[in-house]
Amino acid sequence: MRVERQWIPYVNSIGARQLRAVFAALLLIPLLSGCLLISGEQTMIGPLAGTGRLSTMFVSAEGSEERTVTVSDANADLHAIVLITLDTGDLQVDLLQPDGALAFAVSNQPSIKVIRSGAVRSDANGAVRYRVSARSARHGEYQIFFLP
Repeated sequence: MRVERQWIPYVNSIGARQLRAVFAALLLIPLLSGCLLISGEQTMIGPLAGTGRLSTMFVSAEGSEERTVTVSDANADLHAIVLITLDTGDLQVDLLQPDGALAFAVSNQPSIKVIRSGAVRSDANGAVRYRVSARSARHGEYQIFFLP
């Protein structure tokens, strides 16, 4: 009888630990919702005289993330060209103005190269913000060209 009484608190403490772990995981889920998980990512950034180029290839991607790339002088009006290719899944690239407003968005069509261009403005540091959103994206690439 004495062994059983000692065993029950031990079982209850394991259940409490598991319950705490579940609650901790549930509290962390909102933090992970703004996360982009990319496997096999290869990114190249190539500044050219007065222009800029960003190219990212990946094996798979899931989630969403806002990124920045420095491409010009402060507060410059730029012309951006975005190209997306993807075998399967969904991929969207949103170019953002310095205040966070959407300049323009480009979404993919699987196995078809999608090209879109538009105007965007760099911030006080010469950086342009963009957001990448992927859902079950496989074997893809996006390129962004910035022209004065």
